[in-house]
Amino acid sequence: MNIAAPSCAFDIEIPDWLQTCLLAVESPGAAQPQTGFTPSTGYMDEESGQRNWHTDNQLVCRAFEFAYQLHEGQRRASGEPYICHPVAVAGLLRELGGSSATIAAGFLHDIIEDTDTTPEQLEELFGPEVRHLVEGVTKLSKFNFSSKTERQAENFRRMFLAMAQDIRVIVVKLADRLHNMRTLECLPDSKRQRIAQETRDIFAPLANRLGIGRFKWELEDLAFKYLESDAYREMQTLVSEKRADREARLADMGQTLRYRLQQMGVNCIDISWRPKHLYGIYQKMQRQQKQFHEIYDLAAIRILVETNEECYRTLAVVHDAFRPIPGRFKDYIGLPKPNRYQSLHTGVIGNTGRPIEVQIRTLEMHHVAEYGIAAHWKYKETGSSHGPLSGADEKFTWLRQLLEWQSDLKDAQEYLDNIKDNLFDEDVYVFTPQGDVVALKAGATPVDFAYRIHTEVGNHCAGGRVNDRIVPLDTRLKNGDIVEIITQKNSHPSLDWLNFAVTTGARTRIRQWYKRSHRDENVQRGRDLLEKELGKSNFESLLKSEPMQLVASRCNYHTVEDLLAGLGYGEVTLNHVVNRLRDFVKAQQPVVEEETLPPPQAMLTRQLREGHNMTNGRSATGGKSPIAGVEGLLYHLAGCCTPLPGESIIGVVTMGSRGISIHRQGCANLDSIPGERLVPVSWNPTDDRGGRPITYPIEISIEVIDRLGVLNDILSRLKDHNVNVRSAQVRTYPGKPAAIDLGIDVRDRHQLERLFSQIKQMTDVLNLRRLSTEVE
Repeated sequence: MNIAAPSCAFDIEIPDWLQTCLLAVESPGAAQPQTGFTPSTGYMDEESGQRNWHTDNQLVCRAFEFAYQLHEGQRRASGEPYICHPVAVAGLLRELGGSSATIAAGFLHDIIEDTDTTPEQLEELFGPEVRHLVEGVTKLSKFNFSSKTERQAENFRRMFLAMAQDIRVIVVKLADRLHNMRTLECLPDSKRQRIAQETRDIFAPLANRLGIGRFKWELEDLAFKYLESDAYREMQTLVSEKRADREARLADMGQTLRYRLQQMGVNCIDISWRPKHLYGIYQKMQRQQKQFHEIYDLAAIRILVETNEECYRTLAVVHDAFRPIPGRFKDYIGLPKPNRYQSLHTGVIGNTGRPIEVQIRTLEMHHVAEYGIAAHWKYKETGSSHGPLSGADEKFTWLRQLLEWQSDLKDAQEYLDNIKDNLFDEDVYVFTPQGDVVALKAGATPVDFAYRIHTEVGNHCAGGRVNDRIVPLDTRLKNGDIVEIITQKNSHPSLDWLNFAVTTGARTRIRQWYKRSHRDENVQRGRDLLEKELGKSNFESLLKSEPMQLVASRCNYHTVEDLLAGLGYGEVTLNHVVNRLRDFVKAQQPVVEEETLPPPQAMLTRQLREGHNMTNGRSATGGKSPIAGVEGLLYHLAGCCTPLPGESIIGVVTMGSRGISIHRQGCANLDSIPGERLVPVSWNPTDDRGGRPITYPIEISIEVIDRLGVLNDILSRLKDHNVNVRSAQVRTYPGKPAAIDLGIDVRDRHQLERLFSQIKQMTDVLNLRRLSTEVE
């Protein structure tokens, strides 16, 4: 595959920076040295030890030429040439100070997905570094998932994995998303809404976590524009109307501060002011329930100085010139934000008597505030390192936590909620006894702190000291607290902790401990459930069989024992397992031929003579019976297995006066029944058009984490499925899960399976099983 020679004859508008780059490569004075040059690292000058500037330009130009050729003829939804998008993405990365490899990746980020180019060809042409970056941001459209939520979760999992290998991957992805948001108006409204919501939920907070303020603000405002268009236009109008007065007021205040700083000998690099972005103002109005005219700090004055020491001297000048507002001072220099943001913030009363926010920082701090991680790219100047996320780099502990939680959280929605929680929530900063700063979610407790330090510290936590005082484990931590965890070898988590632990990591590990510590109990419970459903006959052989191992694999378990534990814990429903085994179970069960059975007329005639002519409260002759094979006879549904339409059934002639008892195939009580008492039966197709659907009573037991409102949440799920609740009983035990027994009426097995699936999605539900109401 060849790349055409650079040329400026393009049918699109080339930005100035790219024109300069192309001309530099075409210039005869910029001839390439032929020794030691590779596309990914450039030519290293042995005397200076620096990369040759022209070789960097060559890599960028080669990437542009290649992308231009391969995207030729492709159009965006707006009708413009597709190459305009990669050019814009590369320009955003250049503004962030990206290397030539990063900018080249911006040009090439859609090449693998949208063309026939392979990763190997990319590496051959541009080197392993560019290939790595392009592969990291390639969209995952070739993966097929069963739901939008799973697809989203898988994308984010892969995205964070890519971040762990090279933080530049996510910066390229953010640049890609920002330009897509800038050109979103050409897409259908439904697609705009979906992309904007995803941007607000994930990408804007992610830009904030990486400290790229200019991306974060624009992404939020663009998402605001499409998600709440009326409010957006209103905010635009309100802000523009007051702009002239506001700028005049801030200019006067800035002039006063510049004069005062000059008198104090502080070298002021710059004093500027900026309006707060629209979504930030709107959020503040919503949060504080205020009207626009009640929001005074619509803009902030920013003062740039040279050193940290001058930041604090400038603060003194500001407080001397203007009256400070109590409680509005924040020192992010001494205690930086998790995204490495540093600055002094203070609120003062300005010349006109209105509150004004003042931000004081050094030039380096300002670059970090604007460009975040891009201000200090995590790779060597030679470009030879992929910049792995070092275990000692405490600036991105939140990223490592998200990576750890990937393996803990199987449920896609739970993983998404976890990401959103950890990108959005404000942090509280506490100290270890050694003086290390630990950032936790607001409202965190000593239990959350313990699990943040280490899983085993949390699992053996026996108490906590905050500021040298022993406190209850549900104590809410505050900024500046010094926290120490008391551990004991025999201590273990309590399920009560789930009532006050707020971090996803702590809650997940508490549940995991409970699962592991009760594994044997869960395995036995799963075994009992399956044995009761399938019968004792050949059950042990069935567990060791190849079909059973296949069922375990299809249910995403490594072994049959893992499947039984999941069944006992409620991760997988009994019906799901039995359905997988249905063909095998039928093959194991004896088939009763109708013509071989002796007629049971004697017993049935005696029962009918005694006047029993009702079937489960419904007339045996006054309409079509739900059960085929018992027409005109007395029958009832067995309470030991409570069969439902959709399940294989068989009839048993009872010895008393109760007629025929209808059991599920595989019911344990059938093992002792002689063959001559068995009657083949089946479910008649139901037709509910003529009236109220027929329902059948069953009993279920739910083991839940004991918290306020959990029963109401479960009943809401039942209501959503139009399921009637006949009875409810709740049993609670100190420090242990609660048990909820419900008597419900369902139409058939399929409705029950859907209901079980919905209830199991609730994170507070530990176990769910179907009960017997009586023993035959």
